[in-house]
Amino acid sequence: MQLDLSHPEFKAAIPIMKAIEAAGYEAYFVGGSVRDALLGLPIHDVDIASSAYPAEIKQIFRRTVDTGIQHGTVMVLDHGTGYEVTTFRTESGYQDFRRPDQVTFVRSLAEDLKRRDFTVNALAVRHDGTVIDLFGGLEDLAAKQLKAVGNPHERFHEDALRMMRGVRFESQLGFQLEPATKAAIAENAPLLAHVSVERIAAEFTRLLTGIARQAGLNDFVATGLYRYAPLLGDQEAAITKLAAATGPQWADPAVGWTLLAHLTQLPVLALMRAWKQANAMTEVVKRAAALLSQLPTPTAWALYQAGADALPVALTAGQALAPEFDAAPVAQAYQTLPIHDKSALAIDGKTLIAHGFAPGPKLGQVLNQLEQAVVAGELPNDQAALLKAAEV
Repeated sequence: MQLDLSHPEFKAAIPIMKAIEAAGYEAYFVGGSVRDALLGLPIHDVDIASSAYPAEIKQIFRRTVDTGIQHGTVMVLDHGTGYEVTTFRTESGYQDFRRPDQVTFVRSLAEDLKRRDFTVNALAVRHDGTVIDLFGGLEDLAAKQLKAVGNPHERFHEDALRMMRGVRFESQLGFQLEPATKAAIAENAPLLAHVSVERIAAEFTRLLTGIARQAGLNDFVATGLYRYAPLLGDQEAAITKLAAATGPQWADPAVGWTLLAHLTQLPVLALMRAWKQANAMTEVVKRAAALLSQLPTPTAWALYQAGADALPVALTAGQALAPEFDAAPVAQAYQTLPIHDKSALAIDGKTLIAHGFAPGPKLGQVLNQLEQAVVAGELPNDQAALLKAAEV
């Protein structure tokens, strides 16, 4: 089979491969870019695998950077662009169920590909577009099937994160886990406890935003992986409800996290911190979850506190839970609020102090009361009116 390599990412890297081959070594495109190109999906960074050892790559090219030389990866710099070239290798001794204790460089493409996770990720392509398929990856692509390379139990003992990658690929690609591979995930699910939260969270977030999140979430539950995810060990029912949420693909992962918080009834801060999520994401989810709990008839203050960034997250989450929910009136209610931010309030602390208010907690309470009254439409956003109300 031939793969069309006219995509700019491939075309730009072909001279690198030809230079390696001209020096007497093998070079292939491998990994996700090959899989996605064969599926007609957008591709991003391309990976090159070669029979040349790192020192040999550095002899071929004038400008290189040792980005991961202990694992055989050297970045080749060409006209301002970096191309990572990784030596064929075997790995052994996975005592932490994540990283190999020993990496051995080899000259065999077959030895390199056999250590990869799924057959659809174990395809290689020559610079002329010839596809090398040693493990039935093309057949599994056609069948939309995720099958472990070789013995699935060995693959998951080598790297337990591969189990999360499996359910993530289900969601991302719309594929199904091959029965023996799925059974091996269920048997080895406890190994996920050895993987860092950050790694698990990265896969889970991508699962939430996939085209087939229902399948990924259902198998996240069916295989028992959820039991070894932060705070979700007793949340089977909530995750199942999350899987049943309707609607199109969620472009914003905050929607999925908001629904997870809402359905589990876990405190947002505790949930997001346990999953090591960024503060910015946590803040949006906190406000979106608060608004979601009030839909379909939120108060003006709840809309105001949600803000422009959390509002669409909450509305999308609301529609996912109840397809009949009409988000338009809620969005319109937000647009017609008298103010959308405290900075728009016609009065501030300095003004109150200038009119005789003493600095301190009481001043903050008065400002908050005025802000809420303006948002509720009980007072006009007029400085004179607000000063008068503050003095009462």
